[in-house]
Amino acid sequence: MTDPTRLAHDIRDRLHAMLGAPSDFVPLHKPEFHGEEETLVADCVRSGWVSSVGKYVDRFEAEIAAACGTAHGVAVVNGTAALEVALRVAGVSAGDEVLMPSLTFVATANATHHLGAVPHFVDVEERTLGLDPAALRTHLDATTERRGEGLFNRETGRRISAILPMHAFGHPVDIDGLAEVAQDAGLVIVEDAAEALGSRYKGKRCGSFGRVSALSFNGNKVLTTGGGGAIVTDDPELAARAKHLTTTAKAAHRWAFEHDEIGYNYRMPNLNAALGVAQLAQLDTRLAQKRRLAEAYLASFADHPDLEVLREPEGAESNYWLNAFVLKPHAAAARDTLLGVLNDAGLMARPVWEPLHTLPIYADAPRAALPLTEDLAARVVNVPSSAYLGATLA
Repeated sequence: MTDPTRLAHDIRDRLHAMLGAPSDFVPLHKPEFHGEEETLVADCVRSGWVSSVGKYVDRFEAEIAAACGTAHGVAVVNGTAALEVALRVAGVSAGDEVLMPSLTFVATANATHHLGAVPHFVDVEERTLGLDPAALRTHLDATTERRGEGLFNRETGRRISAILPMHAFGHPVDIDGLAEVAQDAGLVIVEDAAEALGSRYKGKRCGSFGRVSALSFNGNKVLTTGGGGAIVTDDPELAARAKHLTTTAKAAHRWAFEHDEIGYNYRMPNLNAALGVAQLAQLDTRLAQKRRLAEAYLASFADHPDLEVLREPEGAESNYWLNAFVLKPHAAAARDTLLGVLNDAGLMARPVWEPLHTLPIYADAPRAALPLTEDLAARVVNVPSSAYLGATLA
């Protein structure tokens, strides 16, 4: 049996050898500002256009769409809002079920709940930590039936309307496998690309695989707008509807306040968009730095008997948003000791998210068998992943 303290100290020492012993606490993922952020934000302030209308909103929407390989982008206040509206415009209605991983950040399920829809949890695969197409197909074959109005859960009687995959830590899921299941089941894919800006699957950018997709620009993401998110799609009608809904569903008029449906005040302020424009100019450099850091982790722990570093799946290119150690089953009991030792040493580390089906708020949600989800939840540890760490390894 692996000694938890010995293991934790060994990992700490390897990290010190790789990154150097820190003089200050090293966060998991630190926002970085090395470009025109101050200049563009100051320009925004001087112009007086600081709220939800302005040239930087328009520019950021166009540039984030291009970065995702899509035709249209709609900037919003955060990633949860982006997911909620993406699901709505894709056809998810109150009372529907949405298929998703339980091993994800809570926003994936919360966005579904905000619509009055119901999260339906399916297992993941170890190589991506994302939805497992084979497990999904087996579950649907066993629990659903097709009716004239679509696919229905035989146990709950509710319609299943969408598949919501999430690219964990920036590692692309098996999109081809999920697309086959979605086509056979008559389901739409809404892509949770909150963590995957800059990642690619078979050469195609993440964010471009769903009928509509959602991104996040929280302070801990690859790029940040402070708070913020975006909806991206190739469908001009869905983009226009998303823009309309997120701007209070106000009909265009020179002065009248006419609202033709219940919308949201989810607009991204021009100030945040200015920050985003400056950050986007640094995307390629930041991705290269993060790849250098990931390669260092892979090399430094290649021979470790008790863990593996999660690497990008074959055929994919990850942004390595967060690097992850996956403890081997025999070493799983050392996880909390490892977390304590690393944080005490000034190296921020955290476990993977608590599986959503284990939270009281989602304990009654429908779900498939989740053996790998529950196994991985006890074995995954995230370690410092800021781009600047990769720059120091050049």
